[in-house]
Parts: sequence; structure tokens; C-alpha cells
Amino acid sequence: MSFETAGYQLGPVLPELVLAIGSMALLMLGAYRGQETTKAVTTLAVLLLVLTGVLELALPAGKLVTFGGSFIVDDFARFLKILALIGSAVTLILSAEFLSDASRRIFEYSILVLLSTLGMMVLISAGDLISLYLGLELMSLSLYVVATSHRDNVKSNEAGLKYFVLGALSSGMLLYGASLIYGFTGTVSFAGIAAVAKTANVGLVFGLVFLLAGLCFKVSAVPFHMWTPDVYEGAPTPVTAFFASAPKVAALAVFTRATLTAFPGILGQWQQIIVFVAIASMALGSFAAIGQTNIKRLMAYSSIGHMGFALVGLAAGTTEGAQGVLVYIAIYVAMTLGSFAIILAMKRDGKNVENISDFAGLSRTNPLIAFFFAMLLFSLAGVPPLAGFFAKWYVFVAAIKANLFTLSVIGVLTSVVGAYYYLTIVKTMYFDEPLTKLDPVRVELRTVLAVAGLFNILFFVYPAPLVSMASAAAKSLF
Repeated sequence: MSFETAGYQLGPVLPELVLAIGSMALLMLGAYRGQETTKAVTTLAVLLLVLTGVLELALPAGKLVTFGGSFIVDDFARFLKILALIGSAVTLILSAEFLSDASRRIFEYSILVLLSTLGMMVLISAGDLISLYLGLELMSLSLYVVATSHRDNVKSNEAGLKYFVLGALSSGMLLYGASLIYGFTGTVSFAGIAAVAKTANVGLVFGLVFLLAGLCFKVSAVPFHMWTPDVYEGAPTPVTAFFASAPKVAALAVFTRATLTAFPGILGQWQQIIVFVAIASMALGSFAAIGQTNIKRLMAYSSIGHMGFALVGLAAGTTEGAQGVLVYIAIYVAMTLGSFAIILAMKRDGKNVENISDFAGLSRTNPLIAFFFAMLLFSLAGVPPLAGFFAKWYVFVAAIKANLFTLSVIGVLTSVVGAYYYLTIVKTMYFDEPLTKLDPVRVELRTVLAVAGLFNILFFVYPAPLVSMASAAAKSLF
């Protein structure tokens, strides 16, 4: 896989090339055959994502660099690309029922997910500011459209418009920051910036602030979180599941790579920004979710809080901190996809129900679903010995070793506060009077729920594979 063109090695970008060509082929199929191909296109899209993952794993070991250092494939990129591909593939599986409705047979939906995933893969491997921006925009433009995929729904259209307007603002801020960094360093490559940026100056710090502001929007971290609750609630539930999983992986990946490889010389400056963002996100995610009645809005604030916890590991600025971020995002994706499988399963008389009160007495009408959801909620709250506890353990240990004691204490306290609203849902399921029984749960939702639920419950039995892969990925950055 070392074929080349115009002097550039194309082997490292083979998975992305296959995904791009496959997406175009499926687009042509859908355009030629019409909306009746929606199911076939969705199935082929899932298989294409699996093939892309296999090709990614088949690449030669070690660090691969092409396009003059703009595109990097190392253990860090491999780990997060596989995670993003899993998130996208599971999202398409969860979308099967949504797309089966005659009024929502949209073959373009799967194509947009594929193109967004392509952007994520470019973003994860970005080695300079230009490839970072290209990957970010390819991912974001597809997400803007997929948010409005339920075209007859006013809330869905509103969600897409809000996301687009605020996304355009964040892209402008990121571009302004990138231009300042280029102006004060004379290079766009992360390695070149690291060589020049040994000490902080006002222009470089301003550029860094604007760059991180744009990235904070993509991970929905405070104070750039304002789009998240409205978009999560307004977008179709499978789209919300997608927003909450795969794009967060890519955004955290570039957040980590950009800070640790481009600005190691000014750790003190960007560490202050990350600490503030982490504290604000953890606090808002914990307190703002308490009064929510819609489960999707609650999951939005939960997502904001969890991004804050993940950034605690990044604030450490160490290999151990980067490992903590990787373990956290992997476990977070499993918890989130499992939770959204349950939210999608909540149907009565063919209609989705999204209010927390609709979970009343679920333990008596659907005990197995109630049990798995309770375990996922306990895991999101960080209760041992579930996977969510270990996710927080790794980031807090890294922060403590970096002498970030105040950040760690605030993180633990906000985690306790956040447990309140998770336990409220458990109380509703187990102690409130039951409502009417749910519709039968489709097999794909049961499968995703079983895999995610068992992963969260049994992670403590054998955590070594994930932890060792995350450790190797983190070390490849330094």
C-alpha cells in the first residue's frame, strides 16, 4: 500500500480514498434509483464503514506521514478513527427504523453520515492547520444538513439552522486564530509551530485562544455550548445519537493533537484555558440538567459535562493525561450509544416518547430494558465498578499527578451533583407507577443495547486491552 502520485505516498490515505469513492458510488446509486434504495444504501454504507475500518487496521505499523506532514497516521489516529467508524456504523444501525417510515425514506441521510465520517478521519489525522480546517468543514457541513433530515418537522429545521449559524461563527473564529498563529510563527504545520513557539507572545496567545474557541464549539464545551440542548432536542433521535458520539471523538482528537504537538512550549498558557473550560463545562453540565424534563435535552447537558471531564485529562498535558482522554472518550461512546438505543426503543402506539416521566414504572413493564438503562445511568454518573467510574478515574489521576488538585476536587464534586439527575431517572423507572407497555423493541436496538450495556457492566473484569491501546496511542503523540 505504498502507491504514489505526484510524489505523494497514498498508502496512508487509502481508507479515506475508499470511503470517499464508496460514498460517491452510493450517491450515484441513490440518485439513479430513487428513494426506494434507502434501505440498500444504508446497509451498504454500514458495510463500507466496516471495510474502511479493516483497511485502517491493515495499514503498516508505526507512524506514517504524507502530503508534506499534513496527514499523519499513528497509533493515536488509528485508535480514534476506529472509534469514530464504530460510532458512525452504530448510528446507521440505530437509524434503520427512522428511515423505514415511508415519509422519511431519505437515501442521502446515509451518504451524509459517510461524508461526515470522512471529514472526521481527515480531522483526526490532521498534521497542520490547513488539513485541520478542511477536515472540520467536511465534517460540519454534512452535520448541518443531517440535522434537518426530517424535512417536514419544524423542530428539525430549526435545529439545523441554529447549528449552521453558530457553526459558521465558530469556523470564523477558528480561521482567525489559525491566521494569527501562522502570522506569528510563519508555518501552519504542528511540528513547525512547536519548533517556533518556545515562548508565549501576545499575538500567538490570541491566536491560540481563537483556535481553541472554535474547537470548543465542536465538543460543545462551555461557553460555546449554547447550540447543544436545542439541536439535541430538535434533531431526529438517531441524528442526536450521531452528534453525541462520533463527531465528539474527532473533535477531542484534534483538540488533543493540536495542543500537545503544536504548543508544548507554551503549556502554561493553553493549560489555563483548558482548566477554565473543563470546570465551566462540568459545572454547567451538572447543574443545568437538574431541571430538564426532556430526556434528549438532559443527554445534551450530560454530554457537555462529560466533555468537561474528558478535558481534565488534557489539562494535565502529559502522556498519562492523553491516555485518560482516550479511555474516557471510548467509554463515553459506548455509554452514549447504549443510552440512545433505549431512548429510540421508547415507543408507544408507534410514536416516540421523550419525556422523563414516560419512563415511569419501566422496571415492571420492561424489566430488562430498565436494568440496562439503570446500569448505563450509573455508569454515566461514575458509580463503581462500572466503566464510567474508570473513565473518570484515569483523567482525575492524571490531573492529580500534574498537581491540578483544585480541578480534580471540583470535578469530583460536580460528578456527585450530576449523579442526582441520573438517579432521578432510575427512581422514575423503579418507584413510580407504570404507564402503558412499550411497543416491541426492534432487534437492532436490542443488540446495540446488549453490547453497550455488557461492556459497561463487565469492563472492570478485563480493562487491559482498551487501556493498553490507549496508552500506546497516547505515547505516539510525544
